[in-house]
Amino acid sequence: MSRPMTDTAATPPSPARMPPRAMRNIGLLALCQALTQSSNTLMFASSALAVLTIVSPDMRMWANLPITVQHLGVMLSVFPASMLSMRRGRRFGFRVGSAMGMTGALLAAIGLGLGSFPVMCVGGFFLGNAIANMQLYRFAAVELAPPAFRAQAISYVTAGGVLAGFLGPGLARFTPDLWLPLFQASFVGVIIVHALVFVVQGFIEYPEVKPEDVQGPQRPLLEIVTQPTYMVAAAGGMIAFGVMSFVMAASPLAIVMCGLPRTEAPVTIFVHVMGMFLPSFFTGHLIARFGLFNVMIAGIALLVAGVVVALAGVTEWHFRGALSLNGVGWNFLFVGATTLLTTTYRPAERGKAQAFNDFMVFGTTTIASIGASVVLELKGWAALNYIALTLVVIALVVVGGYRLRHPARV
Repeated sequence: MSRPMTDTAATPPSPARMPPRAMRNIGLLALCQALTQSSNTLMFASSALAVLTIVSPDMRMWANLPITVQHLGVMLSVFPASMLSMRRGRRFGFRVGSAMGMTGALLAAIGLGLGSFPVMCVGGFFLGNAIANMQLYRFAAVELAPPAFRAQAISYVTAGGVLAGFLGPGLARFTPDLWLPLFQASFVGVIIVHALVFVVQGFIEYPEVKPEDVQGPQRPLLEIVTQPTYMVAAAGGMIAFGVMSFVMAASPLAIVMCGLPRTEAPVTIFVHVMGMFLPSFFTGHLIARFGLFNVMIAGIALLVAGVVVALAGVTEWHFRGALSLNGVGWNFLFVGATTLLTTTYRPAERGKAQAFNDFMVFGTTTIASIGASVVLELKGWAALNYIALTLVVIALVVVGGYRLRHPARV
């Protein structure tokens, strides 16, 4: 029986340049990543503040519920989204995700106009399907590039978030008061963004679905996910995204609670998103040069540094510094974990292996999102960061322990 590739295969010696056709396709996919991520960033920056305009003071702790429902939508959509893309092709699956994104943003805008908190939450659920499809972009990148460029392809597509770092906070800063009710224009902007993604997907040349990719040899899901390498990769992704979401979801509310102006929230989200995605231009090269686990451990160290800065004060520069370090740490740990995960399954297993990983990752972010506003309201910003630190230490134990037991692996 054939075995999945080992960790060493994640970073083989690579040719000087990626083929032009692959670069074109990955560039367009990175653009889709940028646009979809910008809409997600816009929701993070605006959704909780929009909820505060329609709910009573005793409901403040539930301001992040639409984002939490969005994460729930991601968690429940990853399996059907992954299997749909596997059977009908990436383009079809991703376009379905864009259509769901437009529907969700429309419902959020209508809910805000009606002053209906439940309708806004339903909109968040539909948006979750769009984000579930966006999270599959990084796996689609592997299929668009030669094997030697696996880490670079994931990194380049993730780097599309740099544009999102400008577009998302820019929209969050200038759209809220374009018309009344406040923030409704922001959700209309999300509809437009997903419509653009739907169009761009038509220009990407995805590989055709082959029978062996769907019907080839497959192991039971339990056998795949209980591989030590798979478990380490999944744990790295879960903690990277969980800690990032926990801190990011709370930061706009924390900024206002600490007496800073509402306009500081988009600025902090901007530096956070830059931290998340700007390193992607070179994360793949760092993995190739210094090794997969060294980059993941560097990401853990940066997440710790972000907590230290957050605990040092509550000025605008403390928020900006903490969130930017948090973003870079997420990038190193998450890109490394994703690259490691791609070495643990066969082509016919990729749908369920990728879907289970993202199910676990976004199950974690669902809990982190709702927990963020509750912990912030009941215990404060410092307590929230101590919880984040605990999770990061768990990641260090898991990744570092595996690295020590497998010193020959990169």
